[in-house]
Amino acid sequence: MAITGSVPKKKDNPAVPITIAEQIESTHEAYDAGATLVHLHVRDEDERSSSDRHRFAELQDGIRKHCPDIIIQFSTGGRGRSFEQRGAMLDLKPDMASLATGSVNFPTIVYENPPDFVRSLAQTMLDHDVKPEIEIFDLAMLYSTVDLVNQGLLKSPVHV
Repeated sequence: MAITGSVPKKKDNPAVPITIAEQIESTHEAYDAGATLVHLHVRDEDERSSSDRHRFAELQDGIRKHCPDIIIQFSTGGRGRSFEQRGAMLDLKPDMASLATGSVNFPTIVYENPPDFVRSLAQTMLDHDVKPEIEIFDLAMLYSTVDLVNQGLLKSPVHV
């Protein structure tokens, strides 16, 4: 379950949980309804998608307090963030994190995931014992996933 994505803002939907407190509350409600996994994005003070490590830490701590056995999955998505920023929170050791294994063309932007970056992010997840949630948007990304397994950068079985 994803309580908020990286794009919608309050002006788009007033019910979208943006603040840390709203996201904790929304996750808790979903957890009480039976959710077992939460995919998390954090936002900056202008509601833009962020990779802020401190926000991820605060969000993870709050969710762990109220939903102790839910699987926490961080987004490493790249809308407007540098490659260095995208994995900066993985040392917090969430249970899982997203890993897109290739680039994607959206109508107005390219979601860049060059091979060297994907390998580096996979290695960081391996180093911190974070299970990647492999994001597949086309067949080439599936082949890239197989290559990462063969290189020892992903443990089998992979979660796609």
